[in-house]
Amino acid sequence: MKTKLFFSTLLLTAAAAAAQAFSPADLQAQLQKNQTVQGQFEQSRFIRSLNRPMQTSGTFVLQRQKGLLWQVQKPLEIKLRVRGDGIAQWDAKNRRWHGNGAGHAQAAQVKLFMALLGGDTAALNKQFDLRLSGSPQNWSLKLQPKTAVMKQVFEGIDVAGNGALIQKVELREKQGERTVMRFLAQQANRPLAADARAALE
Repeated sequence: MKTKLFFSTLLLTAAAAAAQAFSPADLQAQLQKNQTVQGQFEQSRFIRSLNRPMQTSGTFVLQRQKGLLWQVQKPLEIKLRVRGDGIAQWDAKNRRWHGNGAGHAQAAQVKLFMALLGGDTAALNKQFDLRLSGSPQNWSLKLQPKTAVMKQVFEGIDVAGNGALIQKVELREKQGERTVMRFLAQQANRPLAADARAALE
């Protein structure tokens, strides 16, 4: 009798855990609670022909349904605005020197980047198989390409975060190179500076 009771309790516990499992839809709802996120980033690009990774750092502002402002400060100053319609780029003297007009592959990657940072797991699921593990407080998401375009570019993508903030993104490319981005000193739902608001309009 005690054995039957033990197994019944175990099955009920397992069923309750399954019902409360943390899903990609839950992650999307959690991340999209943030209307804005701003902070610092450090990016390392590992290229097979170089002994050491290429390092860049700076600040970023992400505004939901508007876009991303990515301001590289080291080793040189460049400002990029990433939106669903493409990428605009300015130099240190605020001269725009590269605009939109991306090809199909680049446009797909722009949309991917926005979906990643914006927590749009529904959009990601159209191009990747998603494997989410962990808890709402400490989670990791693995993306395996399933469309022809993404299979040509990526071996896979790993994303890790705490709560409603992404902490790290690693892009593993087909040719063996990879990019690691870490996000630091993040603040969610804080007012944006006037220049950031203007750049994202």
